[in-house]
Amino acid sequence: MAKITVLGAGGWGMALANSFAFNDHNVTLWSAFESEVEHLKTNRGNEKLLKGIKLHDSIIIDGDINSAATSDIVVIAVPSFAVRSVAESLKSVITEKTVVVNVAKGFETETLTLLSDVIADELPKNPVVILSGPSHAEEVALGVPTSLVAACSDKVIAQYVQDELSSPVLRVYIHDDVVGVEIGGALKNVIALCCGICDGLALGDNTKAALMTRGLTEIARLGVKIGAKADTFAGLTGMGDLIVTCMSMHSRNRRFGILIGQGMPADEALKQIGMTVEGYHATAVIARLCEKYDVEMPISNQCYSILYGGTPPKDAIKNLMGRPKKHENESAWID
Repeated sequence: MAKITVLGAGGWGMALANSFAFNDHNVTLWSAFESEVEHLKTNRGNEKLLKGIKLHDSIIIDGDINSAATSDIVVIAVPSFAVRSVAESLKSVITEKTVVVNVAKGFETETLTLLSDVIADELPKNPVVILSGPSHAEEVALGVPTSLVAACSDKVIAQYVQDELSSPVLRVYIHDDVVGVEIGGALKNVIALCCGICDGLALGDNTKAALMTRGLTEIARLGVKIGAKADTFAGLTGMGDLIVTCMSMHSRNRRFGILIGQGMPADEALKQIGMTVEGYHATAVIARLCEKYDVEMPISNQCYSILYGGTPPKDAIKNLMGRPKKHENESAWID
C-alpha cells in the first residue's frame, strides 16, 4: 500500500484521510495551523466541520510539512487561494516520483489559471492528477459509496492513482481531459449558489431545473472554449458534480445562495457560513473569463451582478427570463 499525505485538515481533507486509512494505507494528515494540529491530536476530529466523525487511529497528525509530505502520493486539499503556496512549500520536500493529487476546486484568482497549471508551475517535474466528482465530505467520511474521477494526461499515472485510492466505498474512474474535469468542478459552485438563491426566493423545482440545465450549458460553453472536451461535462465531474452540489444542504455554496435569496448581504452570508464559499470567489473569476474568451454566460453574469453589483435577486431572474429567444441546442455539445 502507498504512503499518502493529505495536505489540509478541513472537512474534505479529513474525510479523504479517513477513507484512505480504512483502505489500509499509511496516512498522514497535515495542517498549517498549530491550534488545529493540537485539536485534532487531542480530539481525533473536528465537530464544526465533520460532526460525529472521528479520525482513524492510524492517521498521523503533523504540522511540519517537511516530515509530513515524504510520501508516495501527496493530496492537496486546501482552499484554491492557498494551492500555490502549498505547492511551493513542497519543492524541497518531495521527490520527482511523488504523485501530486489536487482536490481543490477553482482558479487562481489573480492569474485566472487552472489549479493543475498552478501546481505544475511550482512542481514542473512531478506528475499532477486532478481528483474530482460528486462527493460531499460528510458522506465520504461515513463510507457512503462515492465515485470520483482521476484526471491526468499520463494514463499510467491516472491508473496508479485509481488503483491506490479505490476501495469498496470509493470508486475511481480515470480521464484524460484535465481541463474539462477542472472546469466542471470549479464552475458548478457558481450554479449551485444560483440554485440556492432560487431556493431562498422559494421559486420551486421548475426554476431550479432550468438553472441547473442551462447552467451546465454555460459551463460546457466556457470549458470548450478553454480547451475541454464537450462530452466531459455529461459525466461525473460535470453533470454529476453539478447535481450533488445544487441539490444538497451539505453544499456551503447552496446554503450561501439561500441566504442571499432571503435578502442577506453577501458579507454577512459569508460570515454565517463560516467556511470558504468557493462559488462566491469563482463568480468574480468567471466574469473575467467571459471577457477574456468572449463567452456568453448569462446565469453566471447575473450571479455576479447580485453578489458584486447589488442587483436584487428577483430582478436578476427577470433579466434572465427576458433575454432574446433562441434555440436550445448549442455548438458546445456538437462535434
